[in-house]
Amino acid sequence: MVREITTYPTPPSVEYSTDVRVVTKEILSIIQDLKDTIKENSLEALAAFQIGEMYNIIVIKKKDSFFKIGEDDEYLELINPRIISTSDKITTVERTAYFPDLSAKVQRHKNISIIYEDVNLKQHTLKATGEESILLQRKVDYTFGSSFINKLSKEEKKLFVKKLEFGSDIAISENCPTSFKRDYLIKIINIIMIAMALLVIVSLFVSNKSTLDSIWSYQLNIFYVAFGLLIFYFFYAQYEGKQFTSCTSCQIGNIIGTSVIMLVKLLLIMLISFFVIN
Repeated sequence: MVREITTYPTPPSVEYSTDVRVVTKEILSIIQDLKDTIKENSLEALAAFQIGEMYNIIVIKKKDSFFKIGEDDEYLELINPRIISTSDKITTVERTAYFPDLSAKVQRHKNISIIYEDVNLKQHTLKATGEESILLQRKVDYTFGSSFINKLSKEEKKLFVKKLEFGSDIAISENCPTSFKRDYLIKIINIIMIAMALLVIVSLFVSNKSTLDSIWSYQLNIFYVAFGLLIFYFFYAQYEGKQFTSCTSCQIGNIIGTSVIMLVKLLLIMLISFFVIN
């Protein structure tokens, strides 16, 4: 039966998973549910805690690249697994179904040795390296009522807490960026307004009605271009601001304020132009 996967913020129900002493129908049913849930969600592995069970059980889907152990079964069933030795620390970027769509940099061991029991409670040993090792370590964490968040460095944990808060895996920095692509649009609009102001000044020295009409026509066309760029800026700036979730609210305020100020300047120049040129 496919089970619902336990996700954050649901805490582990027990401090340590209960070791299996007797393989009952209940235990076999849990193992089958783990397999069904892995298959349904296209996962690599699940610990019993992840489907709300307290037993010390892990089920891993075998792949061509690893966990090709002698059994013909598609899954590797580990009952009461324990890591007995480790070597060579490495830093990995990990994802887990407990924190959907989020990742973190975790320090792990490249090589591990593990002991576990099968459904007949016969003991086995298993050596794993690389991806095998990382996957096993992550699942064993759950058997101790833990997750990778407890293994993060101080800086990485601080960053991951922000990811949890915003529900985003975007790398969140402590400060908003100081420059954006949208700033170029403001520069262009400012240059256009300077050109409009120069046309107003030039018109003061022109008395020919035909020439003034031409200047007014140019001024109108330039105004339309600047106004169109300002509208584009307003919507593009909001899109760009959403890429930095740690400071979205302050950016929205800045975007609205900048747009209003630019619009007032543009309309003021056009009002002056109407009375001076037209």
